[in-house]
Amino acid sequence: MSNPAAAPVSSTAPASSTASASSTAPALSSAPARSRAARIALRTVTVLLALFFAFASALPKLIGHSSAVESFDTIGWGAPGMYAIGALELAGAVGLLIPVLAGVTPIALSALMAGAFVTQLTVFDGENAATPLILMVPLLVLARVRRGHNRAWVAALRRRT
Repeated sequence: MSNPAAAPVSSTAPASSTASASSTAPALSSAPARSRAARIALRTVTVLLALFFAFASALPKLIGHSSAVESFDTIGWGAPGMYAIGALELAGAVGLLIPVLAGVTPIALSALMAGAFVTQLTVFDGENAATPLILMVPLLVLARVRRGHNRAWVAALRRRT
């Protein structure tokens, strides 16, 4: 009879640890299960965006390429603005690849692209205004897909305050 009594005790211990683990897990597990192909596609888009933001967008600003210098002089922000935007884009590229930041980074980069769009319209007469809009599409898709990560962030912040 001692064995049946031991069984409920051992089964309640995992159940209570499962219950405590599930109280923190629902925010992350609330996203629907995705197929392997969908996960691969999302990861591919994420890596391509990170590479674009790091090398095609941030790098010219951070090394002071003449085209970037000229653009930021035209805007009126000069070198400090160019380096600041380049640093934000590089931080966004890195953030896209860090799982903890995977939900909030596409939102932040989308906001940066919204600013780039407005700048293209107002300063450069819409010359390359489509580029930020094109980049916003996959960023907003990633933000939508990873909204569970954002819920987990908000829940964690609320617990801390």
